Amino acid sequence: MNAEEYLLLYEKYIAGLCSAEEEQRLFDFQDNFRMQSDQSPVDSNSIRNRKDIYDRIITTLSERQTKVNHLQLYLKIAAVLLITLGVGLFYRSYNTISSPQTYRAKRIPNAKGPIKPGRNTAELKLADGAVVELDKVEDGFIAATKIRKLSSGSIEYSKGTSSPDDAMNTITVPAGGNYKVILPDGTSVWLNSLSSLTYPVSFHGKNRSVSLTGEAYFEVSKNPKMPFVVGVDDMRVTVLGTHFDVNAYQEHSKIQTTLLEGSVRLNQASNQVTLRPGEQGNVDRRTADMQKVSVNINKIMAWKNGYFMFQDDNLKDIMPQIARWYDVDIEFRGNVQTKSFGGIYSKNKDLCELLKGLELTGLVHFKIEGRRVIVMA
Repeated sequence: MNAEEYLLLYEKYIAGLCSAEEEQRLFDFQDNFRMQSDQSPVDSNSIRNRKDIYDRIITTLSERQTKVNHLQLYLKIAAVLLITLGVGLFYRSYNTISSPQTYRAKRIPNAKGPIKPGRNTAELKLADGAVVELDKVEDGFIAATKIRKLSSGSIEYSKGTSSPDDAMNTITVPAGGNYKVILPDGTSVWLNSLSSLTYPVSFHGKNRSVSLTGEAYFEVSKNPKMPFVVGVDDMRVTVLGTHFDVNAYQEHSKIQTTLLEGSVRLNQASNQVTLRPGEQGNVDRRTADMQKVSVNINKIMAWKNGYFMFQDDNLKDIMPQIARWYDVDIEFRGNVQTKSFGGIYSKNKDLCELLKGLELTGLVHFKIEGRRVIVMA
């Protein structure tokens, strides 16, 4: 069992959903977890950092949960250690500018109480210009359309829906949200925070073409006679039926397409590359250069599966993910942006819980002012 699998099972246990067999797996993994912690090739400073982290976790859990049983206490310690030891072991630091820098998700009101995680929320713009706030309408068919809102936090178009060739809809997910849409051809699309997808109400012609900003995961319904095409700026992702993720946030210098299943072809200007499962195609927005690399699929899909997964990522890349999901602004102070961390954390927790997990390393500190998070050394 690897760290990701253990944490998923741990979350299931805490929710009271584990079977007897799964609970036994948690017991059996205790010694293995201890062995992994003891045998990692780290220097004496890292070992001291581990002990400090462990002591802090013990103190925190003792204060908050004096009545918890022994297994629950051990599991909570182990789960946090999986996060914080990973953070500590992957930590690196480089020199960078010391002046404050800000990442802004969008204009947001001041926080009142704990900053909660994101939720299923989106805005749907119909072909006639009408706008529907999807979290404010009842489940069932929306107005006079053939679009059905599902209780799972998604919308579904009726198959075979007919419409004028130029009838387009746009679904937009704000900061602090995500949403799923099932297109008229049966293709499922999961949209991450601050993302939008524009698509026809019914597909006509030779291609099934959609346009994306932000990030989305696609499970494309197979149709060899009508390829599915995702447009991002001047790049095109062409597929027949497959599973893939496209990350095209504007603050990124590259558009990243990651293939999970099937085959996709990327086209940018005169450049072209075909991906295999487990590969990512990176297209440079400025030069149109293409690069193909192997990636960790679990990390790429963590956002869709309800987790943050950091793997030797620096704070400059980590904090925009947090800003989008919790709908907050980020301000960096001091030499912190290029400090690197690793770890796994549930996206269902309050913001303070996530930040405290990172602070347990002693490598970074946070201050919350309204909906602004200040990141300090």
